[in-house]
Amino acid sequence: MPSEFSRQATLARVAKLVKSSLVKLRLDKCRARSDPGSMLDFIGRAPELALLEKQHAATTGALVPIYGRRRVGKSELILKFLHGKRAVYHVGKTAPGSLQLKEFLADAARVLDEPLLAHLPADDWRAALLAVGQRAKGKKLILAFDEFQWLASASPELPSVLQELWDRSWRGPDGVMVILCGSYVSFMEREVLGKKSPLFGRRTAQIHLRPFAFPEAAAFHPGYSLTDKALTYFVCGGVPLYLRHFDSHRSIESNLETVILDEFGPLAREPDFLLREELREVESYYAVLWAVAEGKGTVKEIAVASGLPERSLPYYLQQLCELGYVARTYPLSGVKVASRHVRFVLEDPLLRFWFRFVFPNQSLIQQLGAGRALREHIRPLLPAYFGGCFERLCREAMARIYEKEGVGAGFRVGEYWDKTTQIDVVGMRDDGWVDLGECKWGQVRSLHALAQELEAKAPRFPNPANATVGRRLFVRGKVKPTPASAADLHVHDLEDLLE
Repeated sequence: MPSEFSRQATLARVAKLVKSSLVKLRLDKCRARSDPGSMLDFIGRAPELALLEKQHAATTGALVPIYGRRRVGKSELILKFLHGKRAVYHVGKTAPGSLQLKEFLADAARVLDEPLLAHLPADDWRAALLAVGQRAKGKKLILAFDEFQWLASASPELPSVLQELWDRSWRGPDGVMVILCGSYVSFMEREVLGKKSPLFGRRTAQIHLRPFAFPEAAAFHPGYSLTDKALTYFVCGGVPLYLRHFDSHRSIESNLETVILDEFGPLAREPDFLLREELREVESYYAVLWAVAEGKGTVKEIAVASGLPERSLPYYLQQLCELGYVARTYPLSGVKVASRHVRFVLEDPLLRFWFRFVFPNQSLIQQLGAGRALREHIRPLLPAYFGGCFERLCREAMARIYEKEGVGAGFRVGEYWDKTTQIDVVGMRDDGWVDLGECKWGQVRSLHALAQELEAKAPRFPNPANATVGRRLFVRGKVKPTPASAADLHVHDLEDLLE
């Protein structure tokens, strides 16, 4: 366990190193957004695009909030949808409201070919939006406000102004389509979708954009083997920006070295950037995330490992859960779970990898270099780490497996543990069936032996509803069944999980 001194030294070093990279990240982000033509090949999001097209095709106005965590591809989705359409796309920023309104009017003047719009007084959002709407000349106009939280922060009256214009004219025939996009999920749920928001009840659709699942994420690297697609997903998750940084012409280890471990790699400071954008007192959050990455799951364990008072941890953990970086887990069995059995886990794959291998090894990586640190100190730990990631992937895939098998009943998927037993996958269905699964990322020499491991655990699983118990094995590659394997045993490999 690292000493408190080494923890503080690492925290201070990361805080110092990140300052220069924050500026570059912001500049790169603005350049990408300002030039839709620079977008790489767009992957996925067919349902979301179809919904937006349907809203745009309506004879009335549309009001569509789009929200989700950072880097998930909200801006790319909007720009893809806006391509070829008459739209004013405006990105909010931490700047005075008057400057942002002036920029918006300049954009609108260019899109609508109305030069006089750029010279309107930049101190009244209502007058500006009313003027823009009047110059739409009966043709469908899209107003897309990205990073809406910054706009609303600089101009608190803006949500009420939008509500007034929507109620009076924009929602009617040949109305305006308004897209409000934000990266602060709690802000969007409270200030745009919440009951106290002026815009409450006025949305015609909404999109909570989430990271890609494994099948969509795998499409970013068509040349990779199934194993390498899975390994990339274990590190990058389903976040498009992270997936694009992994080069299909490099090995996984080479990508880890150059993209994440190297001090100047594009994702080397990404976790720090995310936390500093969203949170205050980042050093305390570092300590919490470091402890969770080391496998400390209960509040008491996290308090001991982080050095933070136990009474203050619920606040930090709640903030991280709301951001989607940490999740509460509990043993799934159909039995009521006591609060002492709740565990906290790192939900975001990149944060999980970074706080497990990069953050605690900053000095080592600088002394030895990224390549040597990876080969000598990180590589030996990766098989066990990827084994845990594989278990997560198997649980994620259960919904697709049930859909493929035609299961129509509702279900919950999780895992089960107690003092003596760990069951990797539990699928509890509402039709009186429960699936228990064992996962094996490493080489499987005998399906029968793996099945026996699961069979030994099954009687220790609480089954208060007396449901029928099914058995499933999850392995990396195809394994030839042995004569001793049970006939009713379902075996799934990576190809099944991809489908």
